[in-house]
Amino acid sequence: MIAVIGEALVDLVAEDTSGGYRAVPGGSPANVALTLARLEQPVRLLARLGSDGFGQRIRGHLHQNGVDLSWAVPAAEPTSLVVATLDDSGQATYQCYLGGTADWQWTADELPDLTGTGITALHTGSLALALPPGAAILEDLFDREKRRDARTLSIDLNLRPTIVQDRDGEQRRVERQVHTAHIVKASEEDLDWLYPDRTIDQVMAEWRAAGVACAVVTRGAAGSCLLAPDGRLYQQSARQGDVVDTVGAGDAFTGGLLAALADFGALGDQPGARLAAVTPSQWRQGLDQASTVAALTCARRGADPPTLADAVAVPTTGPA
Repeated sequence: MIAVIGEALVDLVAEDTSGGYRAVPGGSPANVALTLARLEQPVRLLARLGSDGFGQRIRGHLHQNGVDLSWAVPAAEPTSLVVATLDDSGQATYQCYLGGTADWQWTADELPDLTGTGITALHTGSLALALPPGAAILEDLFDREKRRDARTLSIDLNLRPTIVQDRDGEQRRVERQVHTAHIVKASEEDLDWLYPDRTIDQVMAEWRAAGVACAVVTRGAAGSCLLAPDGRLYQQSARQGDVVDTVGAGDAFTGGLLAALADFGALGDQPGARLAAVTPSQWRQGLDQASTVAALTCARRGADPPTLADAVAVPTTGPA
């Protein structure tokens, strides 16, 4: 089973450019968990869920889609709210209302001991690793788990520079946290903001030198690239199709890749060795699945990833 930890919030997603909005359960980690569940991967979400109406809606949505919430923490604080506004191309920008909300208030005693739980991988990312006080708790968790070498650890940067605007501070945080992960994913937009003077290849090489086994960068319409443990660089073209909006597309990509790695037996103890054993054809297959899942999500409004049946019905594509 894969465990995901982090925010589960509500996105108010623009229905169109006319100004109407629809409330949709979201949050990057919750979206990854939802994607994994729809791809028929056993997944458990560790989230602090408010008891307000939005929190109850999130809980019901995730439960109905097969996400295990047995480790979710009932929270007294209100649910976080994000307003996603779309431009004419469907590209989303976000305005967040996060002060005093449930997602960031983690305490150490709210986290389970993962020993003997059968958790093969632990994923987090985005604001869960950036906003105090909970970010420090999750960073400590990943640091401990990295030293245990008992499961694969995955991080998606998914930066929010409109919320955390201190670029130097974010660089220091990211450079600490990549040391605690085996898989690190970012978008080209993340890296353009975080490291405006570095190329994608330079950043991925630096992560590999820091002990990251697999570095992945998504590039929107330009596709994606992956630096494997053996130093080989794989490039995948983006799927072509209608784009309703991009909400949750990066999270769907992450879920699609993790699901593929789970199918290959590449998640679990001795994670470095497992990832090193992934074959070139499997890396290509994993990138293709991730790209497909992301593209199908873009064809729907809000963070609404496809089912496994939807994903496998799409013909495979070649590398970029």
